[in-house]
Amino acid sequence: MKGCFITATDTEVGKTLASCALSLLVPDALVIKPVQTGCIREGERLAAPDVDMVVRCGGRAEALHCYAPPCSPHLALELAGEALTVAGLAAEVRARQAGEPASPVLVEGAGGICVPINEHESMLDLMQALDLPVLLVVGNRLGCLNQARLSLEALRLRGLAVCGMVLNRACPEDVCDPGCGEAAVSADEARILSDNVQSLTRLGERLGIPLLADVPWLGRLQAADGSVNAAVKHRLCAAFAPVAERLAQVWREQDREQDVVAEDLAFDRDHLWHPYTSATKPLPVYAVQRTHANRICLHDGRELIDGMSSWWCAVHGYGRESLVQALQTQAGRMSHVMFGGLTHRPAVALARELLPLVPGGLNRLFYADSGSVAVEVALKMAVQYQISLGRTKRRHFLTPMGGYHGDTQGAMSVCDPVNGMHTLFSGLLTRHYFTERPACRFDAPYDPACLEDARQKIASLRDEIAAVILEPVVQGAGGMWFYHPQYVQDMLTLCHEHDILLIADEIATGFGRTGKLFACEWAGITPDIMCLGKALTGGMMTGAVTLATDRVAEGIGNATPECGGGLLMHGPTFMANPLFCATALASVRELVASPWQERVQRIEALLNEGLAPCRNMPGVADVRVLGAIGVVETVQPVPIASLQAFFVEQGVWIRPFGRLVYLMPPLVSPDADIATLCAVVCRAVREGLIES
Repeated sequence: MKGCFITATDTEVGKTLASCALSLLVPDALVIKPVQTGCIREGERLAAPDVDMVVRCGGRAEALHCYAPPCSPHLALELAGEALTVAGLAAEVRARQAGEPASPVLVEGAGGICVPINEHESMLDLMQALDLPVLLVVGNRLGCLNQARLSLEALRLRGLAVCGMVLNRACPEDVCDPGCGEAAVSADEARILSDNVQSLTRLGERLGIPLLADVPWLGRLQAADGSVNAAVKHRLCAAFAPVAERLAQVWREQDREQDVVAEDLAFDRDHLWHPYTSATKPLPVYAVQRTHANRICLHDGRELIDGMSSWWCAVHGYGRESLVQALQTQAGRMSHVMFGGLTHRPAVALARELLPLVPGGLNRLFYADSGSVAVEVALKMAVQYQISLGRTKRRHFLTPMGGYHGDTQGAMSVCDPVNGMHTLFSGLLTRHYFTERPACRFDAPYDPACLEDARQKIASLRDEIAAVILEPVVQGAGGMWFYHPQYVQDMLTLCHEHDILLIADEIATGFGRTGKLFACEWAGITPDIMCLGKALTGGMMTGAVTLATDRVAEGIGNATPECGGGLLMHGPTFMANPLFCATALASVRELVASPWQERVQRIEALLNEGLAPCRNMPGVADVRVLGAIGVVETVQPVPIASLQAFFVEQGVWIRPFGRLVYLMPPLVSPDADIATLCAVVCRAVREGLIES
């Protein structure tokens, strides 16, 4: 979308003057005021003064939502008993521009950059959603340098491109700013106004954000009778001519950006390996420009509803302010320090936050780099525990078929060896033991017989098995299978009967995805070891933890020198990275403070309703839903490339694999977006697109 977002350091500093001038200087430009307050009632119509001024000057402008009280949008909406969201406003702007794709849109904000639209969103969020270059209007008065710096910092932290600044004198020359003394236009004030120009110029040079215009007081553009002063309009257009030239330059660069994206895609195809695909015959990829909320924005302008939470980790959506701020604040203080012999507040604070939340008894915490590494640590913990007790032959694991635990070597060795993704490496991997996949569905009565195979194997192999590792209740990448919680409970009992440990891999299921904070809660158990990752950081960055009970920690810690000397032999370079710890702390706090249970229940109901039509369609083997996970299992493997292309054409991001088309949307996804995701999946099935 070609355009510009016009914002300001404060209210009444000249945004509308900028809109008036640019509406005349930019061919075919359309000024859009998403929310206009302070409107005047004229019969049945609420007249928007800012819009009317642009129109009287000869430009084109319209307001999307008008309110009479001259106040902040959020208050005007509250008084009117209405509600607006950033996603809704952004969609309205795009829809309006879609009718005139060749016309640049000049979106004029309300007040300053952080003016609230509702309880949770501000004009800054709308700027981010629209992703237009930003023009910052700065009122030339006492205090503007502070306001300009703060505004530019806030825009930079949101990743917004500021095309330039305009310094505007909004007061007549015979009016003195407060704080400059009683005399009109004192010498002090003259020096301040002059220094503002020089200081903003230097600031802009350092930041690469040019001061495009220093607009003096030009006189009142609009007289009391509503007429426009032609001389002032002429001077205004002359003052803003460099701004229009800069916008034209920015738009030319954006047009060239499409060529750069094409070059990037070609380079990607020739040199970059993507997950689970060929380097020489890769599946198609789509270039992403940015993300926000539950949206993935492609470089070609398309915006996709995210149905994957970026492989299940972005539970809060994208760009959550608390997480961004935590990461940026920590980066400014201490980005990394080794954890060997040192500690730091983010590591301690995160552990303090996590330990009361996880199943009771998991009191020891090891920081890992990723989910796979957390599994590696868990496996080593289990073996070291057994060796420390003199059980030196217990170096193997038992795990259900259908499981997936990661792509590193130890983690691969406990993934499904037949139907998993690592069969090629069977000769390389340590041979472990596998039991039948738990056949007892989550939504069906429990049959104790489903544990019989595991019972027999543990009885015969107890002297070789250090631990059982499983994904409690939900097997993720191994098949998106939901099984009965009683199986987990009985497995723990069986393990403890033989002094075998139980490792719960909650990397995919943790942090509310199944309807419980942790899937182990469905079974009411505390595993001996538990792995967490993915949603731990809210999708901001990699990081994971391995938790253990005191029993495990003390077993390892009390070992003799011959049995390891009590040292856990693992230590990643980036263990307890402060950026990861600070971000994870913010993510966990954000989740706990949110109504996540209600959100998951709502998503579960919507998935059940939305995917239900697939149950009786040809080519479908099963439809199942648990928490914020919806699965359509097909009879035959799906054609990933063509099905992916169809989903993108429909405006959604869904990444199928094998015989599974599944949804794991961010927990903050609006109801309408969940309904859209389900409808698109149903359409794909109904039209036979799931068949190769």
